[in-house]
Amino acid sequence: MFIVCLDLEGVLVPEIWVEFAKETGINELKRTTRDEPDYDKLMKYRLNVLKENSMGLKEIQDTISRINPMDGAKNFLDELRSFAQVIIVSDTFYQFAQPLMKKLGYPTIFCNNLIVGDNNQIDDYQMRVENTKYTTVKALQAAGFQTIASGDSYNDLPMIKASKAGFLFRSPEEIRQAYPDIKALETYEELLEEIKKTMNNK
Repeated sequence: MFIVCLDLEGVLVPEIWVEFAKETGINELKRTTRDEPDYDKLMKYRLNVLKENSMGLKEIQDTISRINPMDGAKNFLDELRSFAQVIIVSDTFYQFAQPLMKKLGYPTIFCNNLIVGDNNQIDDYQMRVENTKYTTVKALQAAGFQTIASGDSYNDLPMIKASKAGFLFRSPEEIRQAYPDIKALETYEELLEEIKKTMNNK
């Protein structure tokens, strides 16, 4: 009994904050979990940058409405879901994710929540649990499932390492070199093949 746990940004859709940075010209917001392993530090930095530039949830959601899944992502997810249970486990937020879930065919997603004031300002954020990705795969394992995980960034490493099989997907060279024991893949076809191999070698 397997459940495949996938990261969202960088695996199925472009990085939301990077796309927002491109549209607004706020280059400080190009920093992601590929660059900063400490998610709390990264989010506090992002929220401060938003306040300094008088930007809020609406402006980010406007950008998200124009983001499409990465080439091949929808077909990959459709094929994967035809033979495996899949949960997207992301450190993004429900206020960001919903339009993207529609474009991906409404897969299940576990993510977090933003605390937004009446003035459209993002005041804070609320994680579901501490170490969300690791905690999620450990809870699934405690419920009797084996997990297969894939992601591209530092914050994906705990769930990848804790799973029966885990794969880096289109990760930066720095992460691939730092973790040579984790198989690094570049295409959806490769990822599908590795997932099938794991499931068939019970």
